[in-house]
Amino acid sequence: MSYLRQIWLIVWKDLLTELRTREVTGSVLVFALLVLLVFNFTFDLRVERVLDVAPGVLWVTFIFAGTLVLNRAFTLEKDRGCLDGLLLLPVDRSALYLGKMLTNTLFMFLVEAITLPVYVVLFDLPLPLLLLLVVFLGTVGFAAVGTLFSAMTVHTRAREVLLPVLLFPIVVPVIVAAVKLSAGLLDSVPLGEMAHWLRLLVAFDVIFLAVAYMTFDYVVEE
Repeated sequence: MSYLRQIWLIVWKDLLTELRTREVTGSVLVFALLVLLVFNFTFDLRVERVLDVAPGVLWVTFIFAGTLVLNRAFTLEKDRGCLDGLLLLPVDRSALYLGKMLTNTLFMFLVEAITLPVYVVLFDLPLPLLLLLVVFLGTVGFAAVGTLFSAMTVHTRAREVLLPVLLFPIVVPVIVAAVKLSAGLLDSVPLGEMAHWLRLLVAFDVIFLAVAYMTFDYVVEE
């Protein structure tokens, strides 16, 4: 079996499971929309210039929603006693990681594709096309390291609490760069003036993906 087919089978399995249960995307989408509504009502009362806080609101929503997605990455297999069977499959462990990471990224993209237009309408902001690139790069970096930590914490009892505690400090460079780029794009700042933030975001995406790819085989063992 080819390496790419191994990855595809992992992704297809997770997509079929989600289509049958809708345990992840439905709850995460509702949560993300509620977060946006709460922030919108709060800032209408207290903030004079929404643009000063809007980029942070966008990424706080994405981070919280993404954490819920990552919490469920390995939980279903663990709770149903299928995780050991998944690890015994005759596939490379790195293919398992990439399959899970791609699935998490797809779920996050789905939630972001619905919440981003709602965000633009609620906060009355433009939607620059380059913002979609920033969202893509930020989501990939977050999912890359988040999938690794999700595999680490799935064997613990307090995994819902432990995952964000471990994850958030590590992804700070990605989030800071994404917020800075988003703020600049929403404020019509030329991309050339923010090139250093874009390079930082791409660099950490590559680093996180490479490190997670190389260490997943050791992390996934109980």
